[in-house]
Amino acid sequence: MLAGGVAGVAIGLAGVYGIATLTGNLFGKTAAKDAVCRPAVELAAKIAPFARGEVAAVSIAKSPLQVPNLAFQDAAGKPLTLENWRGRTVLVNLWATWCVPCRKEMPALEALEKKRGGPNFEVVTINIDTRDAEKPKAWLEEVGISGLKYYADPNAKTFQDLKAVGRAFGMPTTLLVDPKGCEIGTLAGPAEWASDDAVKLIEAALRG
Repeated sequence: MLAGGVAGVAIGLAGVYGIATLTGNLFGKTAAKDAVCRPAVELAAKIAPFARGEVAAVSIAKSPLQVPNLAFQDAAGKPLTLENWRGRTVLVNLWATWCVPCRKEMPALEALEKKRGGPNFEVVTINIDTRDAEKPKAWLEEVGISGLKYYADPNAKTFQDLKAVGRAFGMPTTLLVDPKGCEIGTLAGPAEWASDDAVKLIEAALRG
């Protein structure tokens, strides 16, 4: 009985120790991610005054968030993830052909890319149509959108991944992401991204 009791205590301690170790590891990883993304929150606070007018609805980050490493593909079907844009600020926009506001804001997103796109910044629009892979390409060609690179997620997992961290509630969904993959701001719904207000917001983010 004594031996059994000792064994039971040992197993119990091992269980507690194991849980503590797991909790410690998870806490450590979370703390590390928070440390990486804290500068993005500081940047967000600096550019908050620029979230006005046409981009007043942008929700400025108030706590550190490492944006999920979204997986999608280019026009040729090559797999990509958001990590491919590390080192650059990106405006990630999820859209679909069935989303009328998405289609309405597409020319403005293209105009923003033409105005500010370059080595340090890109507008990354990701189509999430799940039925006809050619439909979004045809629509873009039909309305003359040629200044944006084509990216697609035919499984719409990007939306689910952002929804899981509370950053996707409907369409369109747009995130301003810093060079380390951290959230600077999020917008649920469309915006006039070619407006002076939007350009000033992006330029403020790029100045840091």
